[in-house]
Parts: sequence; C-alpha cells; structure tokens
Amino acid sequence: MIIGVPKEIKNNENRVALTPAGAKELVKRGHSVYVQKSAGEGSGFSDAEYEAAGAQILPTIEATYEIAEMIMKVKEPIEPEYKLIKENQLLFTYFHFASYEPLTKAMVESKAVCLAYETVEKADRSLPLLVPMSEVAGRMAIQKGANYLEKPLGGRGILLGGVPGVLPAKVLILGGGIVGTQAAWMAAGLGADVTIMDVSLARMRYLADVMPANVKTMMSNEYNIREMIKHADLIVGAVLIPGAKAPHLITRDMLKDMKKGTVLVDVAVDQGGCIETCKPTTHENPTFIIDDVVHYCVANMPGAVPYTSTLALTNATLPYAIQLADKGWKKAAQENPDLVPGLNVINGEIVYKAVADAFNMPYAMVEKYLA
Repeated sequence: MIIGVPKEIKNNENRVALTPAGAKELVKRGHSVYVQKSAGEGSGFSDAEYEAAGAQILPTIEATYEIAEMIMKVKEPIEPEYKLIKENQLLFTYFHFASYEPLTKAMVESKAVCLAYETVEKADRSLPLLVPMSEVAGRMAIQKGANYLEKPLGGRGILLGGVPGVLPAKVLILGGGIVGTQAAWMAAGLGADVTIMDVSLARMRYLADVMPANVKTMMSNEYNIREMIKHADLIVGAVLIPGAKAPHLITRDMLKDMKKGTVLVDVAVDQGGCIETCKPTTHENPTFIIDDVVHYCVANMPGAVPYTSTLALTNATLPYAIQLADKGWKKAAQENPDLVPGLNVINGEIVYKAVADAFNMPYAMVEKYLA
C-alpha cells in the first residue's frame, strides 16, 4: 500500500502521525511511505531520519495526498485539505465528527473512507487509540489549570498544593475515565484537594481503592455539581460519550455561583465540550474569561507536548496501521472487530450512528460494506 503522511496544518499542531520507527516497520513489509517535507520536525524527527528508515520525502501537502492510498494524520482534515481528499482514499486519524458538521459533510462529499482513531473500540469497550492522548490531556489539564490559577493570568492566585498552614486548592473533576483518572493523579501528586464525579458506582469504587487519600469520589448529578462548583478553584471537564457530542454538565447560569478567578479546563471540547460556555481555542490564544471565570478550551492539548504525544500515539496506532496496510481496510475490519466501530464514513455514507444522529443525516449500516 502507498501511505502518505502530510504535515499537520491545524493551528499549533506539532505532532506527526508516523515516526521514523513506524515508517521502517511499514517499509519492511513492502509498503511505500511518503512523508511531507518537515512533517516530523515539530516532534523532533528530521526528514533525514525518515529517509534513513526507507520513507520518501515529498515537497508539498498536495503531492502527499495525491500519491497516497492511505493517509495517516493526527488531527482531522481542515478546510484547505478537503479538496485534496480523493474517492476511496483511506483516512486514518482523529475526526471527532459529531462536534463539527462542515467536516462531516465534506468527508461525505469526498467519498473517502474515514476511520477514526477515537472510535476504534475493543470488546471490553475500551478505546485503545484514544487512551494515549487522553492520558496526556488529563495530565496537562492540571498542569495548565495550575498555571492559570495564577493571578496575572486571571486566576484566583492560588497555589494548587498550598503550603504548610495554608489549605490547598480544591479541584473538581467531572468524569472518572482515563482523562479524569490521570488528572486526579496529577492534582493529587501536587497536593490539591481533589473530588472526582462520575455516574458509575463501580468506577467510583475502583477509584476510591486506587487513589491517594486526598482524592474523594462523588456521584455526578446536577444537584451535586451545583453544590461543588461553589467551592472549586479548578474544574476539569473530562466527560466522553464515544463518537457523540459531550453533554453540558456545567451550564451558562452556573458561572454566577463560581468564585471569581475559578479556572475551567474542558478536555471534552473537541467533542463539543461538557461546559456550555466553552468554545474551541488554540495554543496561541488558549483562554477567555466569562463572568470572571477563566476558560481554557484548547482542542488539541497534546499538541503542545508533541514529542511525548507523538510517541504515545504511534505506539498505539502502528499495529492497526500495519493491519490496514497489509490487508486493506475491508479485510482488516473483517478480521479485527476493533476496527469496525472506527469506520465513520464510507464512500459518501455515514456508518457511525452517533455521528448521523448529531446532524440528523442519513445513516447506513457498516455491515453493508463488510459483507
């Protein structure tokens, strides 16, 4: 198979979808790998390293899309890329379709095959290609939140862990999945007073067993959220409904109950956000303030630590990329059920129900293409 790795052009996105080590594994199996010039530089990988691994360097993004049967990316294609995508071309990347209708419509019109990292799913319902970036984003949420609690950046002027004789900051985490768990570990390690809210008693029992003493669990419901936000200094939105739009757990009217300088970090913003007032921001302009509450809503948080993120991501995606390259997407999905829910759009039809439902668009059963 001919594999193309374009340079990411989303604002401040420095990750790359394939490392030189990954390129070598694919080339070893007889595939051709084409990498756009300087695609790996943001993550610390030079063109020379790709060439040494057997990949070929192409000068432009247009040339990379033109030659490839499979495009490997990190973030969803953005508008300048839409016209470059070809019918039947396989795109393997994060899409988060349910949060952005123009992207969904563009991919339907392209008649490409869109296999989304975020909805590849194992039999135990775990999301193997979302986990590594969720781990990074969860840890970064606390790192960034602690930073924006500083007074010059609009925060309350609180040190997350406090000092002897002064209470630590109160951190509220909405969602006890991968993001929430990693955020809790990070906040707890810095000495904060942490509460995780979730709707699953089983998950909360697990978290209560494994977390340190400064992490507490609480049932997530509107009443409890409204009570907890009055006292929180840092609130992390970490709610995920795979492939679908995140629900709004914090609404516009709740901001008036928060303390001046409270910081909100919505990690779910690339799925529509679980905080109503959050809208996607970039690393260039990461925050905005509404009602004296600081909102940090960067949609590609792991892009700020591209070396760590690229290695973590490609450790997870490469085994699937090899299967797709060796067998083609159809046979790979027939033989590996993990890949079936990853298929979101095929040849002009939406085959992932949550995406179709998000925009009231027609839905086709994926089995139609795998029979």
